Amino acid sequence: MSATPTKTRTASTRSPSTRKTGVRELAAQTTRDNILKAATKVFARYGYEGGSVEKISKAAKSFDRMIYYYFGSKEGLFIEVLEEIYRRMNDAESKLNLDVDNPGEALQAVIRFVVGYYRKHPEFVTLLNTENLHKGKHISKSMRAREYSSPAIEVIRRVLESGQAQGAFRQDVSARDVYLLIAATGYFYMSNRHTLSAFLGENLEAPEALAHWESFVIDSVLRTVAPGPSLPQGQTARRA
Repeated sequence: MSATPTKTRTASTRSPSTRKTGVRELAAQTTRDNILKAATKVFARYGYEGGSVEKISKAAKSFDRMIYYYFGSKEGLFIEVLEEIYRRMNDAESKLNLDVDNPGEALQAVIRFVVGYYRKHPEFVTLLNTENLHKGKHISKSMRAREYSSPAIEVIRRVLESGQAQGAFRQDVSARDVYLLIAATGYFYMSNRHTLSAFLGENLEAPEALAHWESFVIDSVLRTVAPGPSLPQGQTARRA
């Protein structure tokens, strides 16, 4: 007598409950991502005070209660928006292909990236303006803020150290100060472009104006880090 074959479940077969759990998790993540994207646009357009939960849920095609479920509060959502825009900038920066053995070119690439990022992502500038109006009270509650600032300074530090070792850059300049110089010149231009255009009587968003400013920033930074006379006796530059 032959034995009756035993039916076995293949490894690829999953129970209905497992499939449903996966679908629910995917749907939940999609809902959360949609809310975060909608909030970024709404806060950038209306500011923190004007960016109501109702506007955000409508833009996300979701419900008010889902914002509270995933983010706890409007402030919690705004903090995550700020963290997310910093994270996206860091991700883009990490893709820079820098040759630190050629520090001059590497530093120029960093400058072009930072200045260009502000230009291509006006919502980044607008959201930071909003948070500065609130004196940084929201981002100060973030546990990730410091994580997102460190990589940018570390990239510049490596470039500076290479240039200093080659004698191409001065020894008494810090990565922190160079970072602030690049960020300040790039950010101020974009954050004030509308009022400055009216004040100066020219369109600062015109392609030739943007190209000129990028070249000016590069020249300014390279002149700053170039070898030159030491600081007066008794003065030292702050090191990062």
